[in-house]
Parts: sequence; structure tokens; C-alpha cells
Amino acid sequence: MKVGDLLVQAEFISRKFNGLDVIFIGDGDSVGLSVTHLHQAGLFSMGPKHITVLDFDERIVNSINSFACTMEMELRITAELYNVVDPLPYQHRNKHEAFYTNPPWGASNDGVSVAAFVNRGIEALGSNGIGSVVIADDEDKPWAEQVLYNTEKLLIDRGFVISEMIPNLHEYHLDDEPDLRSCCILARCMGSHPGIVDSKPLPIEDRNNFYGKHDPLRYRYVREIPTLNRGRAPDGTYKLEPLENVE
Repeated sequence: MKVGDLLVQAEFISRKFNGLDVIFIGDGDSVGLSVTHLHQAGLFSMGPKHITVLDFDERIVNSINSFACTMEMELRITAELYNVVDPLPYQHRNKHEAFYTNPPWGASNDGVSVAAFVNRGIEALGSNGIGSVVIADDEDKPWAEQVLYNTEKLLIDRGFVISEMIPNLHEYHLDDEPDLRSCCILARCMGSHPGIVDSKPLPIEDRNNFYGKHDPLRYRYVREIPTLNRGRAPDGTYKLEPLENVE
């Protein structure tokens, strides 16, 4: 996401999730850290009470926790290693007031990857929760329109109302899609959220088409290889941990 749009998104989330306990299902753009830092610095007048970031990239997790420690924000933001292929950790089920996700956009799988992230966010909500989803928004691209429709339908079918939708909000640094934009959906649960009895592994079919038709999810984690060069990510500082059978 381009820097100016990232700042707009962070300010929006700061206002909409003011005072709430929020869980981020993935955060490659570091919106959670931006929100927390700018609020603590007094540049945003509002902000979440606490943010928990779940991400499969250990480098992101370690960076968030390290920065939070350095800036004395440990009580306001924490990060944990997690992949949506796995059941949501028990300690996060029905425990949060809001969720945020900017998932893989599902251009080749009708939004299967989007649904995986959104469903984990819903599983994390307690009663009367709200959620925010960032996905592609381009009326000239049929796949984007289909994924947007499928995502809104998923939220409605799970008992949510689309309370706000800001179209064509963000631009990105993408070599293959330089003009692609994304929207921000805000949804609230109608009445009391029913909660979940169990959180299950991602179905095999969804895993096999996670990045597109017959393009499966192959790795559980991106692991960091520690070096003496803190704050940099040269080649060889990470390894991919393959995805094995999910019990």
C-alpha cells in the first residue's frame, strides 16, 4: 500500500476501533503498528485499547514485538505467529471486540483466501463485534467484482451488516497491477454474536486453491534466521517452513 493511503487507512481504523480490543488476522502493511505508534505519539486523538497481530511471517511478528518493547508499547500491541490454515488459538476465540484483515485478494480462486481470513476474524469476536476487511475494488476487473460480492455475502450470511464501505480507497506498488485499488469494508454484527463451538483447520480444498486454482498453500511459516544486522533483511535471513498435514 502506498504511504499516503496507508496513513489514511491507519487514521480510519484508529477512529472506528477507538477503545476496542482488536485482533489483526495478518498485517503485512503494519497498519496495527502504525495505529498504535501514531496514537501513542499524540498524532491520532483516538485508537484501539489493544491490538493483537497474528501473522505467519516470523519477521513481522518479531519486528512488532521488538518495536513495541523499544517504544514502551507492550501493553498496547503484541504479535504472535499464526497461519490461517490452523484452528484459531483457543485464547483468541470469542475474546476480541473487533477484527481487521487485508488478505490475499483471491483473484484466481473467487476469494477463497479472503474467506479464510475473514472467517478467522469472525471466530475471534465476542458479542456485538465489528470487522474491517480490505480487498480489491475495480469495476473493470470481473474477478475483483466477484470477490467483493462473495466477501459481502459471506459477512451477511454470518450475521453481519455492511455498515460502511469506502470504494477505491488505496493504491499499491504492484508491478503486475499498477492501477489496482482496494476498498475498505466495515461490518457490524447484528445483535449478539453467537460465538463458535470449535475452530477447525482450513479444508483441504481451500488449501489446494489458496493462491489460485490448483495453486496451494505450501508453507506454514516464514521463519526468521537471526543475524547481527538488526533492522535489515538481506538474502538468507529467512527460511520457509513447509505446511504438513493439519490434524
